[in-house]
Amino acid sequence: MSVIRRSVRENILRDPSKVTIEMYHDYLHHAGRAWVCEYQGKIIGFSYAALADHSIWALFVSPEHEGLGAGKRLLKFACEWLFSQGAKQVQLSTAAGTRADRFYANQGWNRSELPDSRDVKFILPRPIR
Repeated sequence: MSVIRRSVRENILRDPSKVTIEMYHDYLHHAGRAWVCEYQGKIIGFSYAALADHSIWALFVSPEHEGLGAGKRLLKFACEWLFSQGAKQVQLSTAAGTRADRFYANQGWNRSELPDSRDVKFILPRPIR
């Protein structure tokens, strides 16, 4: 997952020390839940849902496997799990003007600007059933 995270072309992690292997383990075992997407026996993407703030902590697909629908499926699993845990909404932030920015908007998320930031915030309300 760390290899995929470092391979992306946008939302680049400029300081790898800010996302440690321990953080991946913590989100996987204590702070939430994670999913991976495999293609031909290889992990091509992953998502992490953070339970404490009902957010998507990470969602990344390797650049050479974009466009296969992995991101949509990973996002769906993460959101469904957070809603099943009682979340009234799911949130995330990403860099403004990126493909990720357009991706979340196209998935129906509500977008807002973050003051004094290059990032934007997205909210997905719990579906009414």
